[in-house]
Amino acid sequence: MADTIINEPMLDMYTFETNHLIEQMEELILHGEKSNQFLLSIDESFRIMHTIKGSSAMMLFNNISELSHVVEDLFYYLRENEPEQVDYQALSDIVLESVDFIKNELSKIEKSCPADGDAKEIIDGIKQFLINLKELNGDCYISKKDNSISQPAMHKPFINSVKETDLSDKRKYEVVIFFEDGCEMENIRAFSIIHMLSDITSDLSYYPENIIDDDTTIEQIKKEGFKISFKTLTSIESIRELLENTVSVKNLELSAQNDIVNMIEAQNDNSSQCQTNLLKQELITNKELSVQNHLHSTKNQGMISVNLSKTDRLMDLIGELVIAEAMVTQNPDLKGLELNNFDKSVRQLHKITDELQDVVMSIRMVPLSTIFYKMHRIVRDMCKKLDKEVKFEMIGEETEVDKNIIDHISDPLMHLIRNAIDHGIESKEDRLLKGKPQEGRIILEARHAGSDVLITVKDDGRGLNKRKIIDKAKKKGLLYKPEEEMSISEIYNLILLPGFSTCENITEFSGRGVGMDVVVRNIETIGGTVSINSTEDLGTTVTFKIPLTLAIVDGMNVCVGKSRYTIPTTSIKESFRANLADIICDPDGNEMIMVRGQCHPILRIHEFYRIKTDVIRLDEGIVIMLEHEEKKLCIFVDQLLGQQQVVVKALPSYIKQRKKIVGLSGCTILGDGNISLILDIEGLLKGNIN
Repeated sequence: MADTIINEPMLDMYTFETNHLIEQMEELILHGEKSNQFLLSIDESFRIMHTIKGSSAMMLFNNISELSHVVEDLFYYLRENEPEQVDYQALSDIVLESVDFIKNELSKIEKSCPADGDAKEIIDGIKQFLINLKELNGDCYISKKDNSISQPAMHKPFINSVKETDLSDKRKYEVVIFFEDGCEMENIRAFSIIHMLSDITSDLSYYPENIIDDDTTIEQIKKEGFKISFKTLTSIESIRELLENTVSVKNLELSAQNDIVNMIEAQNDNSSQCQTNLLKQELITNKELSVQNHLHSTKNQGMISVNLSKTDRLMDLIGELVIAEAMVTQNPDLKGLELNNFDKSVRQLHKITDELQDVVMSIRMVPLSTIFYKMHRIVRDMCKKLDKEVKFEMIGEETEVDKNIIDHISDPLMHLIRNAIDHGIESKEDRLLKGKPQEGRIILEARHAGSDVLITVKDDGRGLNKRKIIDKAKKKGLLYKPEEEMSISEIYNLILLPGFSTCENITEFSGRGVGMDVVVRNIETIGGTVSINSTEDLGTTVTFKIPLTLAIVDGMNVCVGKSRYTIPTTSIKESFRANLADIICDPDGNEMIMVRGQCHPILRIHEFYRIKTDVIRLDEGIVIMLEHEEKKLCIFVDQLLGQQQVVVKALPSYIKQRKKIVGLSGCTILGDGNISLILDIEGLLKGNIN
């Protein structure tokens, strides 16, 4: 089916929601394993697998549906029987193996490849685990629900697993379901609910009826809701919980049908009369709950899912709007004119543009927890394979960054966590010999630093060996200066070079330094930096410094000759006209300026980039003091042009490939149509030092 409808919104929604559910499932299992409280998440795990089973069967991804069905049966047994003896470690392993299989199949679907994975071995393993679990807990019988594990999952929309039951024992209900505004494909979602209820109900009917073939039913469902009538032995509380937890359901009205009350009132004995009164009371209560549900859901609606490509397009349009605003307000034709009404309108336009930009940016911001929680699985799996104990801690996972930033840092973070466990944290025996706790510790932390975010991976392992790093660098010919002249940070940064590794034994995991050049390249792609600090036998800290967003920044425009440059305002400490009496030259001819008793190096931009200009004397131009990670640098430019929000554009590839051109992070278009290069302060500092 993936081949025929891969571009349809229905399939996109399926992959989005299933990915979300499978991530929730993984978090539940890992949390339960860590806290030894599996039983608290059994109901939620059962609901997730039930939803995945139904939606996958509806989309005809039978291998996912069959596997989900078997895992659902396992959680059903755990929920209903609450066995005392359970090997939770083995349970985690088989469920996570199922999660990995579903993830892999979803990845194939998203790449327009057939989801052709074979889950037979995993299914057989789960069946055997359930059989062993029942024998261990002395359960001799197998219910009809349990028998379903030996049968394939549903492929047709209406299969009732309880048809053999006496219908006279069943209760009849009516439900009207309303979906969230903007969720789209209401008819398909309605079909999914019918598919889900078919397992636990009989005499199932619904309106509108032709929900698959007739797309006009979408508007009908939006206005009137989706109406279902059915009989079931399941309690009304369980039915309500199942429906309320279904994805995109906004609110529902669930009640017992009146014919049940009439049937019971026809009975003459006192016990039947008593049951009638109870049922009437339940009917009243259900109606009250239905009203409360509707009111509560109405208050909390407003969450919709939006395709990321749409927010990308919206962000591009905002960027073009910022450029257009600058073109209007900085039009050379307006120079020298006094236009009070125009200036007032420009201020209002600027206010609205700023607010619009802030709103769009907030839409794209997502918490780092979306990738931080994925690291739990990596830590768990690697500790098991390497026989190590590691306590993994997260700090500041609620910190938000642009969605595009998230996509670029996921793999680098994964690489660092693997390195920290594989070659950072020592074995249990080695840690005990060093007087350390047997359990290692890894901290993943995120925090704001101005307009940037700092992400730190810290371990308490063996740390980096400076001697080994220098010897390896010599052997590889990577030393760019005598080792006695290299600072500690420069020595540690050698491991970031391509092909560098201190790993002596090849394992299935990366050694510290293996592939670190790829990590650096990914981080630099988004305008970030990587720094390393380490103390031997105490641990290593690797820090990513990344921008909050890649789209729009506040900048100060300056000119040097006929060239234009933009400096991020967050890096500007101050600007001033230099006094020649404060200029100092060291024995090597490097210029420095004395500011309030402290000397700071001066970088002449026209000399650094070889630009022709008539402003040569330091007292004729402007000196701007820049600060980056507590390091200061004064740059000399011709004049300031003014502050402006600029849209960041990537540099052409041929400029990036030229190693001599440093200190540039991107470019932008100014209001007069000229191109301005955005300065990279860290690059300027390195270029000035080297």
